[in-house]
Amino acid sequence: MRIDVYLTPGQIDELQLRDKNVVVIDVLRTGTTIATALSNGAKEVIPVESVEAAVKISASLFGEVVLLGGERGGKIIEGFHLGNSPSEYAESVVKGKSVVFTTTNGALALAKGRYAKQMVIAAFVNIARVVDFIRNLKEDIFILCAGNQSATGGFSLEDAVCAGMIIHKVEQGSEGGIELSDSASGALILYRSFARNISRMLEGSEHGRHLVEIGFKDDLKTCASIDSIPVLPLLSGSVIRLAQDSTTKE
Repeated sequence: MRIDVYLTPGQIDELQLRDKNVVVIDVLRTGTTIATALSNGAKEVIPVESVEAAVKISASLFGEVVLLGGERGGKIIEGFHLGNSPSEYAESVVKGKSVVFTTTNGALALAKGRYAKQMVIAAFVNIARVVDFIRNLKEDIFILCAGNQSATGGFSLEDAVCAGMIIHKVEQGSEGGIELSDSASGALILYRSFARNISRMLEGSEHGRHLVEIGFKDDLKTCASIDSIPVLPLLSGSVIRLAQDSTTKE
């Protein structure tokens, strides 16, 4: 098995991921929010790249069972039902609903994996499920970090550290035979540097500081909670649903 890591979506073209096994990481906050929504009973999450596309798709679906969710610059989009805070996606709000979802960073990364053989969404909150998926697959894996489009070069510390944690845990449960690209090795080194305090790492990251500034400090605690949401969001066609063996709230 070979594991490769792309630290920003700009490093790779979507056609390069065609028929590949892809893990998309967006710790702050898309991956965490999608896991939360599906765990709380959302029927599906429909990721789109633009606000205009989200509005158009929601208008074509049955209104009472569709929610518009997402953000620009970390804040809820005008006219949308929900932003990108996991706390907004409570069971009472999302159960049985389809969520049309667009975010600043995560949407682009998800779009890059649209032609993947299999694509799952990862964050710290569901890392064990993602690791199990990789181990059971026993095939090459491409990890794509959503990054931070407002940062120079788009690099995101928290996504790279999460990629490194995934690699660390996959290696722990293997009997060898795992080949790492240079970027995968780099992500592993970053994880080992921050492994003792994931919360502090999130608070010190560029995007983490931005979220604190705009009033979402509590979201950092949620996003740092390792394996608190044991589900596996899986791209199926153009929508994200839970893998069949994932746990949801009744």
